[in-house]
Amino acid sequence: MRAGKLDRSIALQRNIETKSSTGSVMSAWTNFATGLRAEKIDATADETPRTFGEAEAITMTFRIRYVGNVTTADRVIYEGLAFDLVGIIEIGRRRGLELRCERAR
Repeated sequence: MRAGKLDRSIALQRNIETKSSTGSVMSAWTNFATGLRAEKIDATADETPRTFGEAEAITMTFRIRYVGNVTTADRVIYEGLAFDLVGIIEIGRRRGLELRCERAR
């Protein structure tokens, strides 16, 4: 992975659930990795049929240096927009990660 290609900045967020004193469960997104340097591989916008009709899906793929414990339950923040992780591929032996994302609704 070449440092010169890591020309974007992203953050990874995780959904944390907390229980209030009244017993209700509250969830909030919190940053667990910020200021990550990333390479944007591709970005596509296509109209796909969904169960509720046709919708535009924006997908992006990022390559970053390895970060442990990243799951598809997490999300990526890029240029102020949230993207759900739909796929994670490890590059080499913990050398990097390829994050496939779809625009969060």
